[in-house]
Amino acid sequence: MKKSVLAASAVFSAMALSLSACAQAPDQSGGSSASASAGAASGSAGTGAFKACIVSDSAGFSDKSFNQTSLAGLEKAATDLSIPTAKVESKDDKDYAVNIQSMVDAKCTIIVSVGFLLEKATVAAAKANPNIDFAIVDSQPQDAPKNLKPLIFDTAESSFMAGYLAAGMTKSGKVGTFGGMKIPTVTIFMDGFAQGVDYYNTQKKKSVQVLGWDAKKQDGQFVPQPNPFQNVAGGKTTAQTLINQGADIVLPVAGNAGNGALQVVQSTGGKANAIWVDADGCKTQPNYCSSIITSVYKGMDVAVFSAIKSAKDGSFSGEPYIGTLGNGGTGLAPFHDFDGKVPADLKSELTTIKSDIASGKIKITSTAQPKK
Repeated sequence: MKKSVLAASAVFSAMALSLSACAQAPDQSGGSSASASAGAASGSAGTGAFKACIVSDSAGFSDKSFNQTSLAGLEKAATDLSIPTAKVESKDDKDYAVNIQSMVDAKCTIIVSVGFLLEKATVAAAKANPNIDFAIVDSQPQDAPKNLKPLIFDTAESSFMAGYLAAGMTKSGKVGTFGGMKIPTVTIFMDGFAQGVDYYNTQKKKSVQVLGWDAKKQDGQFVPQPNPFQNVAGGKTTAQTLINQGADIVLPVAGNAGNGALQVVQSTGGKANAIWVDADGCKTQPNYCSSIITSVYKGMDVAVFSAIKSAKDGSFSGEPYIGTLGNGGTGLAPFHDFDGKVPADLKSELTTIKSDIASGKIKITSTAQPKK
């Protein structure tokens, strides 16, 4: 199976090496912490030598989205498989190599890293530790060793459905999207969303506009630096700009910064609404459920649990897991408060579109899609 060109060799700075030397690995009773820069680490007790561990990106495990959903897979493994686990939360991008090394030092059997931004550090650690299994969420490294399993999702498929839905629900004739950073795991949502709107326009002979992303130019709106995925204020400003331009449905692909978009749409009193990503927003963000039409979910918890289980039962391989509409790895969450507001014919059309994408009748093109 081909793998996309996403990574180069890792380079460790002297500072990272210094931090690694002072970071403390968690014990099985959860009694230690890493250095302040590397973030907090914790462990949970279990039986046997097998141990599963996870490292977050800088958004942390309480992002109510990407990292939190991945952590749920580890927590399920701890309960269902009766295994010890450990986690370490990154506070900054420079923490990744340090935190992964702390999990190596903690004698983890499998280490899951969460996010494209951890790719270089994860590849380097996997190559340096061939007897440890590694898995990485949302990355498909070109030079991954056999002990590294990519856990990736074709969210262009589900975002296509979200775009079609938004085009069918908008009253202003304008919908918007913005990202945290211009990286493949973000732009894949934006590509699918824009193409879904285009498909609606073709089918219905309409002219719904997409603000915030030009799929042909691969250019659009992103949250300002620094720490864009944590920049809630920046997410709020970016969403407000789209709404000021006329968008009444917004798809934020920005991790915790997307909460800024939820704040903005809720403040409009129903004049604008959102479509959430990664997890079911009505479950992770219940206070904003009345403003969330649906969510483009990724089964990161299922993929993480499956990778851990395969490592425990001896069937682990570096073959990528690709979540699709067809295998349930990605899709649209329930409409919740909007169930009675989405027209029956639009629901029926979405069901047909889902089948047509899964069968290949509808072809989605995004340079960020996983290489199958």
